Amino acid sequence: MDLSVVLYHPDGRVLAEALASITAAAAVLRAATGWDTALWLVDNAETGGEEPGGEEQGEEARLRGIVAESGVAAAMPVTLLSGHGNVGYGAGHNRAIRQGRGAFHLVLNHDILLDPQALLEGFHFMKSNPGVVLLSPRVSNEAGGQEFICKRTPTLLDLGLRGFAPGFLKRRFAGRLARYEMRDLTGEEPVHGVEYAGGAFMLFRRDALETLGGFDERFFLYFEDFDLSKRAAALGTVAYVPAVRIVHYGGKAARKGWLHIRLFAASALRYFAKHGWRLA
Repeated sequence: MDLSVVLYHPDGRVLAEALASITAAAAVLRAATGWDTALWLVDNAETGGEEPGGEEQGEEARLRGIVAESGVAAAMPVTLLSGHGNVGYGAGHNRAIRQGRGAFHLVLNHDILLDPQALLEGFHFMKSNPGVVLLSPRVSNEAGGQEFICKRTPTLLDLGLRGFAPGFLKRRFAGRLARYEMRDLTGEEPVHGVEYAGGAFMLFRRDALETLGGFDERFFLYFEDFDLSKRAAALGTVAYVPAVRIVHYGGKAARKGWLHIRLFAASALRYFAKHGWRLA
């Protein structure tokens, strides 16, 4: 099984914890099935350089230090891809996808903690359900509450309400937002036929991912996951599998400042232009 993680100046503590969780989950998978795991870390930061005296500096050196301290390289092959600059989330993963050889490929955020059984549960489900081309997990936040990363087909109104509406307006449209986030279905039982899977954790069959050509690199950040999962659904089934559990440290675009808001809006417009406009 191959894993890829795209990085852009990540919090060192969060990344170290994520690598530890990957190491633990890979050990469980290997012990139960004999399957090995390979990890690609894709550094989208600016190119570093060298200090006088030849000492390596910059982000690449920091990341190599975190990897070395984590011990993950003793458990699996780890490849750090760097020097290409900030090419975007999907384009970064595509660099790793093109190098992978495993039957399954996991697209993963750097701020994800895998449950120790996550890779094994995902492996068993994919093996038992050959029509499933993409698997989405049950996600919890740091406080233990469920995050709903599977979605129904969005409209511009849904995205505006969810991302940017004040609290009183979200409460007024709570039923609509709950339906958009599939809260009525994504509980403790698997769901086949999910329309959209979130990009924090996307477990693909490699043959399907290669047929799809990976991510559409015209999406720099945001909606690349919606685009890819929509295209994946045309090849087979996208499934929500609550036995695969993760914890997500991430936040919403509206909480990350104006740059992320602009990127979110630009990608949303690109998505609707590609797949059809839905206002409300």
